Amino acid sequence: MDFSSFNFHESLAESIASSGYKKATLIQEKAIPVIMDGKDIIASAQTGTGKTAAFLLPILHKLMSEEHTDSEVHALIMVPTRELAIQISSHLDGLTYFSSISSIAIYGGGDGGSFVREKQALSTGVDIVVATPGKLISHLNMGYVKMKELKYLILDEADRMLDMGFHDDIMKIISFLPVKRQTLMFSATMPPRILQLAKSILHEPVEVSVALSKPPETIKQQAYIVYDTQKIPIIQHILAEKEYKSVLIFCSKKKEYKSVLIFCSKKQTVKQLAAQLQRMKYNAKDIQSDLDQSQREDVLLEFSSKRLPILIATDILSRGIHIDNIELVINYDVPSDGEDYVHRIGRTARAETKGAAITFVNNEDQHKFQRIEKLIGKIVDKVELPAALGKGPAYEVSSSRNRGQKKDMPKPNGNKPRPQAPPAAPRPAGGIKIEKRAQ
Repeated sequence: MDFSSFNFHESLAESIASSGYKKATLIQEKAIPVIMDGKDIIASAQTGTGKTAAFLLPILHKLMSEEHTDSEVHALIMVPTRELAIQISSHLDGLTYFSSISSIAIYGGGDGGSFVREKQALSTGVDIVVATPGKLISHLNMGYVKMKELKYLILDEADRMLDMGFHDDIMKIISFLPVKRQTLMFSATMPPRILQLAKSILHEPVEVSVALSKPPETIKQQAYIVYDTQKIPIIQHILAEKEYKSVLIFCSKKKEYKSVLIFCSKKQTVKQLAAQLQRMKYNAKDIQSDLDQSQREDVLLEFSSKRLPILIATDILSRGIHIDNIELVINYDVPSDGEDYVHRIGRTARAETKGAAITFVNNEDQHKFQRIEKLIGKIVDKVELPAALGKGPAYEVSSSRNRGQKKDMPKPNGNKPRPQAPPAAPRPAGGIKIEKRAQ
């Protein structure tokens, strides 16, 4: 469906054309007409399906088309992380370029100056507020936030907000809002607690669902079966290959690098891995919650502009951050959630490009990785370790996966059991000590 079919306000249509949007995605085709009709909606769609535009476009159309006062907040978008707040705010800047619609992003980690700007916007009026729950509550408690005329409430990444313990904060914020409003809830998954929340805050919602997309064929997926002590040597091996060799030069005069994004499940592992790679003269930085907001923004800008080749992050970056042309994603460890795996590797091969995703699977993570293979309907190629690193642990294919495996599913590659043996490669100096996690 072409975006012209929605008959958006002319200022919005001009912004859409300038942004290069042409065809609506499936979630946009399903959600936009419902929202335009003024109905509440509960939508299930993963990152990368175009869900942000699915709620921004109809809300912007409504705000541009209707009369409203300038001294109130008219739309509130709640998100779980500051990164997602910044991302949505950036989308808004582009989509409102040809209009007078105003917006502000409100999130923790700022300085006194940002708090003053937020207070001014919330007390004098702004059309759209994009906010994390905790920071917004800080303003609401002071009594100057003008939301009596709020018409639209959007909860984005609702499942992630509940995972992060924001349920009570969400309900407290809603207690400040008008009962009569249009409420939109978007979530990547629909566990019972999400449905319960939807029942308590939505009015006769229309349900829209877009199934979890399989990773595109343009992503070359591979896995190494490893001991933890072999992970850094394998990173060295991968980055020494021809297409990534430039990342070795920490002070290179090269202005634009290929991009490598490494995901770790724990913040401490992110920090340790970044320090280790820097000691080995790789041009690498980390992004995690211990950095202040300006530092995080600087690192993201460096990476997105191709001036930083290696970024190490937690799953905070796997959703809601849209950076094109990432050539390689490395899963330093296997994510606990199969959908997080899809989100992680979905950072590569965007915008019709090709990419690669490599996952390190240790003994403890084998069962999790097999569940992921079942979810995506594909056996990921297992790559033999370089001879210099010795053998990895045996890869045991669970009987439950064999029973559930489809007949036409490709057979595992390189899964022959190998004798258990400690890795031959010595532990690198200053190597990371990874604590074993309970299964």
